[in-house]
Amino acid sequence: MSSQDIPEENLPAEQAHAHGAVGIADEENPFADPGLPPHEHRIQDIDERAAKRSERMVALLFTVSMLATVGFIASYVAIPHDKNIFVFPIGHISALNFALGLTLGVALFCIGAGAVHWARTLMSDVEVADERHPIEASPEVRAKVHADFRQGAAESVIGRRKLVRNTMFGALALVPLSGVMLLRDLGPLPGTSLRHTLWAKGKRLVNMNTNLPLRPEDVAVGSLTFAKPDGLEETQEEFQTEIAKAALMIVRLQPGNIKDKRELDWSHEGIVAFSKICTHVGCPISLYEQQTHHVLCPCHQSTFDLSDGARVIFGPAGHALPQLRIGVDSEGYLQALGDFEEPVGPAFWERG
Repeated sequence: MSSQDIPEENLPAEQAHAHGAVGIADEENPFADPGLPPHEHRIQDIDERAAKRSERMVALLFTVSMLATVGFIASYVAIPHDKNIFVFPIGHISALNFALGLTLGVALFCIGAGAVHWARTLMSDVEVADERHPIEASPEVRAKVHADFRQGAAESVIGRRKLVRNTMFGALALVPLSGVMLLRDLGPLPGTSLRHTLWAKGKRLVNMNTNLPLRPEDVAVGSLTFAKPDGLEETQEEFQTEIAKAALMIVRLQPGNIKDKRELDWSHEGIVAFSKICTHVGCPISLYEQQTHHVLCPCHQSTFDLSDGARVIFGPAGHALPQLRIGVDSEGYLQALGDFEEPVGPAFWERG
């Protein structure tokens, strides 16, 4: 259907300033202004049923965008990060990445497609010719801009097409949630995982170098030995995560040199076990001074006295190194009598 087939009274009123005047070429202006061609009305301008169909299409696109955003959030929460799927012809890819990319792409595409379809079928498409004006706007020009803005707002039919307006607002309000959800990947939420390690009652202490369980006679007075929980192997996927919490320093002191009563009670024949993780920023401690029983963190020089509950005697560390209560099992191997009673590593986790 074209505008020629519609009675004159049904056609939208033309704006007086819609078409530029046709110029005539002369010596001063050799390029004539051809003017604007006659305006062709769209089917939506002359048929309200077609306009309603366009309105429903725009609303459908905005609604699909909202559903895709909800799908993005649901995928982020529900799909495991290590799950893979086969997608032809791409091959095996991460299910989470595929779902996030697909849903976010659909959400953004539908908002854009809905806005384009709205502009092409429902907003006014009357051609407007406007003369150039000086860069500095005069009061008359500013008044005209404001009037044009109000006219454009009216011609956008945003006030009359409430379904389009409301679904657009819904799509624009929901799609930023995708970015908010991605903020979670700034770092994994630790929950209470940093308050617990693999140490538990009956777990043997294994030498990090020999990978063999430790007996009391294996630890000489004045020596420093590093230990891990029995069953934790370097080939395991979670090895680095777990050893970062469970790494131990084993030192044997003369029982008479131990100043702290709890340290003495939690030791076995002078053998004490402290976390190897510095309480400042989590660096591994490895420097031991035999005569003073001090250990030094190489990162920021925090110093701990292992003969006095591993308290801080120098440096920025926040508190003493956590001690692990140890004993021996029926076969004579050193074993833990429980987990650490406080979080290992940086002090700020205690406030988590």
